[in-house]
Amino acid sequence: MPVLLAISLPVLLALAVAAIGIAGRLGAGAPPEQPPDTGPLAVVPVDAPDATGPDCAALLAALPAELDADAPLPGRPLAEPAQPGVRAWAALPRPVVLRCGLPRPVELTPTSALLEVNGVKWLQLDDGVPDPVVISYVAVDRPVYTIVTIAPALGSGPLQQVSDVVRATLPPTAVRVR
Repeated sequence: MPVLLAISLPVLLALAVAAIGIAGRLGAGAPPEQPPDTGPLAVVPVDAPDATGPDCAALLAALPAELDADAPLPGRPLAEPAQPGVRAWAALPRPVVLRCGLPRPVELTPTSALLEVNGVKWLQLDDGVPDPVVISYVAVDRPVYTIVTIAPALGSGPLQQVSDVVRATLPPTAVRVR
């Protein structure tokens, strides 16, 4: 009996350690993911000379109340004083934020690589880290520059949906690199 006990205790200990490791990898026992914040979002003021113009007004009016991702992303109100030309949607790990009426981005050059999504040309800008926390896309072929900032974890659904609204609302123009 003591021999059986001496053999079974290390085996049981090894099985317990393995079970804990597997459970940790599968996320068992992890706290449930919190829902995204849906309260008013404070948005830093930026130079947006065309934010109050008719093009931005038309675009903002056409944007959906929710964006598509793995789960619908509800609209998020802006904290006062609300910046003109801005819309936001609640999402994890960061909200999706759209700004309309910005000046031409300095990163837009004759050699810039552009991404075309649903008929809209976007300049992709990331936050400069190996695994970006957010990626910003600037619509560069419309009468006003529109930027949408999205966490990569949300996938391409929000950008596709915004592209559809931009394409339907704002007429295409030549890309102005200088």
